[in-house]
Amino acid sequence: MPVNRLDRVNAILLREIADDLYRVLQSDPEVDLAGVTVTKVECAPNLRSADVWVSIMDAADHPTWLRRLSKHAKEIQALINRNLTLRFTPHLRFRLDVGIAKGDRVLDILNHLPPPADAQEPAP
Repeated sequence: MPVNRLDRVNAILLREIADDLYRVLQSDPEVDLAGVTVTKVECAPNLRSADVWVSIMDAADHPTWLRRLSKHAKEIQALINRNLTLRFTPHLRFRLDVGIAKGDRVLDILNHLPPPADAQEPAP
């Protein structure tokens, strides 16, 4: 079964953007690099643009993070152009991925539920 070319490009871009994000932001003293994770890249079929989905640990700070990432998009694109051989270097748009935060919220709710009434008590 052949692998879709766009899926391979998305995987390569994800790996490269995650590495380049570290290179670009490591010199910024206000940035905690453990607070942001690249979760998915969706490149357009014409390879001209790509949506980069990021998960941000501090949900209240996500507008600041998205502005900071958008500000450094040109630097990341330049590193992609230097390190990868693609016909076009896609224009990057950073988007917030809330899937992990929603999953954490569901797990927190489940952990705070009372035990079922018909649950057997362990023998002493």
